Amino acid sequence: MWLTDIQKCGAALTSIGVIFFMLGIVFFFNARLLAFGNLLFLAGIFLLIGTQKAVAFFTSPHKIKGTVCFGTGIILILFKWAFVGFAVEVLGILALFGSFFGVILSFLRQLPIIGPFLSSPAVAPFLDRTANIQVLPV
Repeated sequence: MWLTDIQKCGAALTSIGVIFFMLGIVFFFNARLLAFGNLLFLAGIFLLIGTQKAVAFFTSPHKIKGTVCFGTGIILILFKWAFVGFAVEVLGILALFGSFFGVILSFLRQLPIIGPFLSSPAVAPFLDRTANIQVLPV
């Protein structure tokens, strides 16, 4: 399936938003970088999946708590409460995108360098519990 030009722009904006968000964390919770990253990320999501699907995703009944936390975190960051806003926003991200962590973890375990580390007996049980992956007993 090919992406349209608008979806390509959305993917680029989402990626740049994540980069700015990470830079905001690296630079000791710089409120401007965090806010800019959040705004680019949201704009990219809306362009990538479409306005109707994005609104449906963020306003679905089982994700409304995550949306409220995510939005509150963004507002706190915009009003220069960067660390508190970041903490609230992370709770929202976990509530909104928590179901994707299992898929992401399964993909990362297939990569050549990081895969064996993530599948090691010392790390795997913790990650499986964190991502809520059900593992059959051995």
